[in-house]
Amino acid sequence: MKRLSFISVCILLWGGSLQAQMQGDVLGSHNLSPAGTSPVQGQASAACLYCHAPHSGIGNNTPLWAQTLSTQSYALYSSTTIQNVPTQPDLGNSSSLCLSCHDGTVAVGTTVPYGTLTMTGSMYSKDVLGTQLQSSHPFSLKKPLVDSPHLVASLASTQKTADPLAKVKLIAGTVECTSCHEPHAQGIDPVSLKFLVRNSVNGQLCLACHTGTARSVNGKSNPLAQWPSSIHAVSANVVNPAAKLGAYNTVAQFACLSCHRPHNANGDEELLRAPDPAATNVDAPTQSCMTCHSGGSNLQQPIANVYGEFAKKGHPLPAGSNTHTANEPAVLINNRHATCADCHNGHSSFQVASFDLPPTIRVSQTGTSGVSAADGTTVLIPAANQYENCLRCHGSSPGKQALQVYGYLPLRVVNAADPLNVIPQLASTSTSSHPVLHPASSPWPQQSLRQFMMNLDGSTPSSRQLSAGVRLFCTDCHNGDDNREFGGPGPNGPHGSQYDHMLERRYEFSQVAVAAGPGSPVLNLFTNPDLNAGGASPGPYALCAKCHDLTATMTTSSFALANGKAGHLVHVSEQGLSCSTCHTSHGMGSLSATISGERLVNFDAKVVGPKGASPVSYTHSTETCVLACHGYNHNSDGTVTVMAPAMMPAQNVAGSR
Repeated sequence: MKRLSFISVCILLWGGSLQAQMQGDVLGSHNLSPAGTSPVQGQASAACLYCHAPHSGIGNNTPLWAQTLSTQSYALYSSTTIQNVPTQPDLGNSSSLCLSCHDGTVAVGTTVPYGTLTMTGSMYSKDVLGTQLQSSHPFSLKKPLVDSPHLVASLASTQKTADPLAKVKLIAGTVECTSCHEPHAQGIDPVSLKFLVRNSVNGQLCLACHTGTARSVNGKSNPLAQWPSSIHAVSANVVNPAAKLGAYNTVAQFACLSCHRPHNANGDEELLRAPDPAATNVDAPTQSCMTCHSGGSNLQQPIANVYGEFAKKGHPLPAGSNTHTANEPAVLINNRHATCADCHNGHSSFQVASFDLPPTIRVSQTGTSGVSAADGTTVLIPAANQYENCLRCHGSSPGKQALQVYGYLPLRVVNAADPLNVIPQLASTSTSSHPVLHPASSPWPQQSLRQFMMNLDGSTPSSRQLSAGVRLFCTDCHNGDDNREFGGPGPNGPHGSQYDHMLERRYEFSQVAVAAGPGSPVLNLFTNPDLNAGGASPGPYALCAKCHDLTATMTTSSFALANGKAGHLVHVSEQGLSCSTCHTSHGMGSLSATISGERLVNFDAKVVGPKGASPVSYTHSTETCVLACHGYNHNSDGTVTVMAPAMMPAQNVAGSR
């Protein structure tokens, strides 16, 4: 009789609104009675008795609690950007009650008033959180709450969430388990049966506290401000159950849960999710993106395999101590990595439906940080131009490295103190440079310039026109070798390429034997190549042929020698020297008395050597140089003389000028 009375009291406490939902077993897996649907079942016939006691329950202002409380001390969530710090839950508060079963240290059915009940079965492993709660959403926060730009304005000021149903609430001024979970009703959200306090489709539970509204707090802007219209918030792409994200249907319905997990996340920062099974030796932000962007079957409408590009010659993912953190400086100092979050903001990324003209940053990178090209240090949040994001690493940042995986790197005769800093090379103050940081000169004097950039096949013009005042993206040269912007099936952007330096197309560098040294014959010769070829069998300088008609370059009107021959024809087609021998690719970041830098002429000092005591020089007005290269001395009057016969292989004699 007492048990029946207690059940009646429980029903009254749940309230009329809950009674309306009681169809079938509303308690779901919290019904531990023999008639319940829980994987754990006990001998007590009344479902309420496993948690509550009409008499002799635990005090401390608990709701007549029966289950023995856990006295564990928990390792709690922390991150480099945390504003509201979690504390140990007070014994008997709402989170402590939940953890009396869910930390796994106290057996289910270990009650205070009834002793240990006989139980069968076991809890699902995903429901046992353990005592290491670093990878669970913070709770029992230190009060009062600290405002932050990504929180709804009323949360810290009035302890009110933005939930229009008023179901998501702070408990005693802080976040507790029952802020998000209603333990007496498993199916309030009819799809996600996780005892949620409300239907959370499209991220409504998260958005009760975390806002997609633009606001600023203490000079910091909300990184979620463009979330409501971003691709991850609106995508109708269907998620396959095999992805194990949960029970919703589309990416938009999963919303925040596409990338984050409130419990059992992949690490303790940002609660990021990992693919199932998790990848090894891959940082947490990249793993989160891999769930959908690794070319698998997790989405019913497959999208480009971005992660597969990193298996080529790709940007270096974080590893070991070289990790990414959410608050790392925009100008990376010695910490050389490139994770997805360095170039993309998952909360404000948009699908690239059409390719806008440079230099404006692509919409897939909306909301990312950048660095000003004016000084290489001023932080820009958000970056407005694509190159500003690239300059986080490729500008004035210290600790840059020339890694072997990217292939041969020329050493220019005229170099700045930091040869890997592209800002002075591409700046408007450079004598000549590719027009990345500034518009091209008007009109362009290069007669070889095509009207349109060529697609990857080398024969089909793209939609990108080359005209006076044109700008270039960094990704016009550094891009995936199969990118869809220029006719391929793969993703856009410098994730990785089969070619050195993450170049979009083949571009061979002339080299000499190290022992022979600069000036000696070139080793990797490409005589009479199909210069403009693209596709599966590209010519050795296919990258240059994207914008320049190399057939036109081989004429005397482009570069004439003193003997009347076409200079490029002799050097490139006949003698097999690469464009890289004489031309720098970015621009002239420094000047000298002997090389002023017109037409990007800045010789590779690993290939070209001085002629005797004379320094390497180039005079643009007469198109003559003084240097030693490929076994010849080049004289100021335009003549050449053969160097020592021992240094002249037979294949290099042909075509001598």
